[in-house]
Amino acid sequence: MEFEHTPVLLNEVIDGLNIRKNGIYADGTLGGAGHSFEIVRRLTDGGRLIGIDRDENAVRAATERLKDYEDRVIIVRGNYLNTVEILNGLGIGKINGMLLDLGVSSHQFDDAERGFSYRTDAPLDMRMDRRDELTARMVVNGYTESELYRIIRDYGEDKFAKNIAKHIVRRRQEKPIETTLELAEVIKAAIPAKMREGKGHPAKKTFQAIRIEVNRELDILKGSIDGIIDILEPGGRLCIITFQSLEDKIVKSAFRTAEDPCICPKDFPVCVCGRKSKGRVITRKAITASSAELETNNRAHSAKLRIFEKSL
Repeated sequence: MEFEHTPVLLNEVIDGLNIRKNGIYADGTLGGAGHSFEIVRRLTDGGRLIGIDRDENAVRAATERLKDYEDRVIIVRGNYLNTVEILNGLGIGKINGMLLDLGVSSHQFDDAERGFSYRTDAPLDMRMDRRDELTARMVVNGYTESELYRIIRDYGEDKFAKNIAKHIVRRRQEKPIETTLELAEVIKAAIPAKMREGKGHPAKKTFQAIRIEVNRELDILKGSIDGIIDILEPGGRLCIITFQSLEDKIVKSAFRTAEDPCICPKDFPVCVCGRKSKGRVITRKAITASSAELETNNRAHSAKLRIFEKSL
């Protein structure tokens, strides 16, 4: 299956990165290289793009997409959590900008065997990196009821989390839940019929929660932002696109703290904690898709772009 090449907020990202022709840029969620293709086109001799993705299909697709620019592109199969180590391994200490386009790609949703979608039947998997051990099947059939409740409540923000967890445990006592459609039916049965109408698919929030747990998405995001900011050159920028509120809250908070890390009481006349600002938040309000983009790219509806610039 061909990887989806329609990048969200493309023009806004390119403007946000403020690309220098001879700069070094990283795309930590390379996917089908939709954003990276436009970044690398703007680089000349001396400029480089480091593409990182943990999905082997993405690495393969991006390598093909960027083959005409192989003299200035390095593609690494890995996790953006390890960006600093990846760059050090390449002999790169600082970069001029980085992009994170979070969430699941259209390709991953459309590839039924990956188990991300509640609309097609497939084994419960949901791993972005199929080298990882934890799968959705292991979460669904192995987590305790209280653990399931916690992740569905916290990562899915579903008010029926307790009942969904209870139904999952009850069903798996009869036999393991093996496929996406089996799980979707269990979830549907746990939500009152009158609450399903006009609310989207009843399994959407729980599938999101399980996917986040399997891939440690929020933990990885929390653990990455400060380190990426630290390796930016002065004036370098970090652009992050989020697709749900949990991600956006993490990015907004991390950017705010990087800009103003002072922990002194507000009534202190001067700062004595010694914590220095790392830069400034470019986007006081998240950038969202234009009406023109929304007409052609449905995935853009929930996208939010936030940008941080390293101090000069």
